[in-house]
Amino acid sequence: MTADDPETRARIWLSGVFEPGDPVAAQLLSQFPAIAVLERILSASPDEQSRFGDWRARARRTDDERLLDTAAAVGARYVAPGDPEWPSTLGDLDTHGGGGRWNPAPLGLWVRGAANLATVTEQSVAIVGSRAATAYGEQVARDLAFACAGLRWTLVSGGAYGIDAAAHRGALACGQPTVAVLAGGVDRAYPSGNAALLRDIADSGLLVSEAAPGAAPTKSRFLVRNRLIAALSAGTVVVEAALRSGSLSTARWARDLGRSVMGVPGLVTSMASAGVHELLREPETVLITEASEIVAQVGPIEATRRERWPAADRAEDSLPADTRRVLDGVPAGWAVPAETVAREAGVRPSAAASELRELERRGLVVRCGRGWALASPPGGERG
Repeated sequence: MTADDPETRARIWLSGVFEPGDPVAAQLLSQFPAIAVLERILSASPDEQSRFGDWRARARRTDDERLLDTAAAVGARYVAPGDPEWPSTLGDLDTHGGGGRWNPAPLGLWVRGAANLATVTEQSVAIVGSRAATAYGEQVARDLAFACAGLRWTLVSGGAYGIDAAAHRGALACGQPTVAVLAGGVDRAYPSGNAALLRDIADSGLLVSEAAPGAAPTKSRFLVRNRLIAALSAGTVVVEAALRSGSLSTARWARDLGRSVMGVPGLVTSMASAGVHELLREPETVLITEASEIVAQVGPIEATRRERWPAADRAEDSLPADTRRVLDGVPAGWAVPAETVAREAGVRPSAAASELRELERRGLVVRCGRGWALASPPGGERG
């Protein structure tokens, strides 16, 4: 379906009428075409005591042309079920229970950015956590995202302050696209302090929202968008979460959808990690401390074996002297060009390029865009 398709146009209009994740609306759309549902809403009496009467006022305040014009102003588009860009994983929301809840697949998504939604989320993992993150939590989130991006896993998060922002920045630092699932319209920079970050995400990755352009983020919209973060990812990693953190709902959705649930431990005295520690006491949650353990949970067995971190057996100890010198010239946590590595190692650029390819084959470095970075666990040392 395209934006010119009448059924899609009706869904675009209804995206400004229905609340994200409304089960009554989803039930209607599973039984009737969107065009018929929209016509029924528009024909409702102002005094009608029904959901149609409730929706009527919203429907008459907006229309598909207005929403498309607002989206076009920021380079956004509408993706509906059946489109080539629609991720098939979202269908799991219709077939899996949510611990007694049912928040169905969205009727469509507003997408802003250059990447293809289905392609970029084909191999993806979510990293979420507290907005009031500690320096430790932000560093871990950033390093995990950077390493996962280096292994060609797309980072999905919520674009919020704290852990979300750190994870997005880690992926961007590796030169890889990242996806931010928003609670408000893709034309609204929320939180405003992350406006520059959200623009960077849209430049190479995607901003995604179930809410129509212009919609303000609300508490309920934050909660229902969490199911999209979980559904778009092969697994969810929680880095720092208090006992009542909203990020724990993303982990519960991942569990209910049959996805991997992972948690990063913090200090036992830290309230910022109390929710993660409670999550880790659940049998389905896996404790992780590095990117290789994430890949072991969500990636193919062969890929996991090939991409294991070398920390346990210290493979670098057996390297020839020239190769080890090049490895020592590669930074951890950010990427630099081969020429910079050559300068640090004191070798010719051509020799550095050759050694870097060998180090990549051994799993000791990762290529990030046009640069190279050390493939080491967060906080790891180079002996």
